Amino acid sequence: MATTKGCIAKERKKAILSRLNRINGQINGMQKMVEDDRYCHEILQQLSSTHEALRGVSKVLMRNYLEVCATQAIQSKRKEKQDKIYNELMDVVYKFAR
Repeated sequence: MATTKGCIAKERKKAILSRLNRINGQINGMQKMVEDDRYCHEILQQLSSTHEALRGVSKVLMRNYLEVCATQAIQSKRKEKQDKIYNELMDVVYKFAR
């Protein structure tokens, strides 16, 4: 499957990478919690927090995708590009609607 080069705005990219680094720290912390036999409820709280942090990254990335990638493709005059982005949008909507 061919990939398309990203189009994440510079400031959003910085914010996303920062959030992902924090999430990585949370995951490492949870791994240590499991290794240290911490109470399940404490680990579950951290899992929930990490899940919400990932949802936050998804929201930022989705906004960028819609504002930049999808908008450019829809506004292009190339039917092939428009069709491709409509298929991608359907796929993204389906995955995030679950």
